[in-house]
Amino acid sequence: MKKILLTTDFSDNAWNAIFTALKLFANEKCEFTILHAYEPSMLNLLDNKSQKRLGVIYDSLSQYSEQEMQEVLNYLETNHHNPNHSVNSVSKAATLTEAIEEETQEKDMDLLIMGTQGATGAKEVFMGSNTVKAIKTVKNIPILTVPSAYNFQRLKDIVFATDFMQQYEKHGLQPLTDLAKLWDANVKIAHVAVSFALNDIQKKNKSVLEQRLKGLKHEFVEVPFTTSISNALDTYVDTIDDGILSIIRHHHTFWQKVIGEPVIKKIAFHSNIPVLFLPEHI
Repeated sequence: MKKILLTTDFSDNAWNAIFTALKLFANEKCEFTILHAYEPSMLNLLDNKSQKRLGVIYDSLSQYSEQEMQEVLNYLETNHHNPNHSVNSVSKAATLTEAIEEETQEKDMDLLIMGTQGATGAKEVFMGSNTVKAIKTVKNIPILTVPSAYNFQRLKDIVFATDFMQQYEKHGLQPLTDLAKLWDANVKIAHVAVSFALNDIQKKNKSVLEQRLKGLKHEFVEVPFTTSISNALDTYVDTIDDGILSIIRHHHTFWQKVIGEPVIKKIAFHSNIPVLFLPEHI
């Protein structure tokens, strides 16, 4: 049984991610845990009187969280009952990333699914994104991000963006291959580059990747580099229907060092389709 962690702040954005998860894994046995975190860290910075006052606020937050979560569970039981699925909830007084790390470690989660709310221009600079923080902070678990306006119906294509510069371990690719098998989806390995001539390391890694995908529908696609990697991927992804994008998380450090582009952050903010960020230990 697959164990999937879903985060919520009870917004429409979070609801959309939950609905996407339920539909994406409708035909697979899953245990879903819905997590809401509220942050109490300010208490440590205050005097006793202020702590008591703020403590009342956090008691209220706890009650609000439990109440809202029960409404979520009731709604799902009534409107989205699926014999393949069990759903439970957790409310935690912690930062979201702390709560996620605790849950993923304690319960050995297979996948984290979060909603994303896009941002542009100045908002991108000043707005803290819980999703981006989680992608950067939470290790060793795949993260699927779902844009707020995305309406999932089916999965036909998985675009796996890579430059063949890393090794591909079977376990690291499993979240991608599992989805491809579940939906009989076509895996499109997208190589974004100015020149597509491969060195010996890239050729070897590409050959290993092909072995990892054996038995799945897959094809290699050359995507010309335009103004940025993220823009090139956006342009290519716009040509496919019913797809998700997948990328290896740790590789953003390489791209950022070479061309100064924060690829992971850009994709997390701007992608119009779900993005599967594969764990760093791939």
